[in-house]
Amino acid sequence: MTPPESLQFYRLAGSYDAMNARKDYRSEVGQLEAIARQFGRSGGRAWLDVACGTGRHLEFLRRNHTVRGVDLSPEMLRVARGRLPGVPLTIADMRSFRLEQQFDVVTCLFSAIGHLHTERDLERTFANFARHLKPGGVAIVEPWIDPTDFHREMIHLVTHQDPAGTFVRLAYSRRRGDHSVIRYHYLIGEPGRGIRHFEETDIGLLVSRQRLVQIMARTGLRARFLRRGLPSGRGLLVGIKPRSATASALE
Repeated sequence: MTPPESLQFYRLAGSYDAMNARKDYRSEVGQLEAIARQFGRSGGRAWLDVACGTGRHLEFLRRNHTVRGVDLSPEMLRVARGRLPGVPLTIADMRSFRLEQQFDVVTCLFSAIGHLHTERDLERTFANFARHLKPGGVAIVEPWIDPTDFHREMIHLVTHQDPAGTFVRLAYSRRRGDHSVIRYHYLIGEPGRGIRHFEETDIGLLVSRQRLVQIMARTGLRARFLRRGLPSGRGLLVGIKPRSATASALE
């Protein structure tokens, strides 16, 4: 789910890959595949990536899986379609999308669930993931920052430069109750276009790992938290869909 007002996922979709140029997607996909093999019991290779963005994870996942992507941003999916010809990509909200198939793995990465503003939205989202999983299938979710790890008044700088241009993102973080409030400033310099400046404020929901497991378990998935996750250091929330409706909701 992407907030309609978000510059990062709408007006700046063309610069999104520059923002994440240091990210090793190939290595992350290897980690995700290992987790799916460890916990998944559905036996297939159908993989859905929710909040798939520009499709960088799908680019590597498609080598071993039948893949599909969902994202709320038409601009992000426009970039993804150029990268992933033939891959079905759907514009939809993670809380409410409805596809005509179930999957062996559903992933939601880049802490995209942090853009949900209430625990009710989280529960709706996890229930929707469960709905789209085959029995024995697994959901793998990269959460937003744990409330105890969130740093107030932190300044963070990202820069990237290549022949296509120069990208700068400067962020300043604050906290408002159970929400993070991060102010972003973007500078984008491109040959022939000069320098553009954008500002935006991103609000995220801060939820403890224990609480996330509880919310996911309410949707019927066997939920657990893996402290060793992707390089973001935020761990991974894993939910396994029971093979039978009478299976325990929490492992």
